Amino acid sequence: MAKQKTFSDKMKKGKGGDGTISVKVIKGYVSEIGSTKFLEKMVHIDDISQIDKIDIN
Repeated sequence: MAKQKTFSDKMKKGKGGDGTISVKVIKGYVSEIGSTKFLEKMVHIDDISQIDKIDIN
């Protein structure tokens, strides 16, 4: 039996194109005791040019 739908067909049918891009932001910082820690957060942006303006705290 042949495969009827490809992965790209399923993705086209999916969300309907809300126009946002999902980006995972990782911010490294030094803790009080001197070790390096990381903050991770998934954010949605409208345009790739907004990537420099993202701030997570």
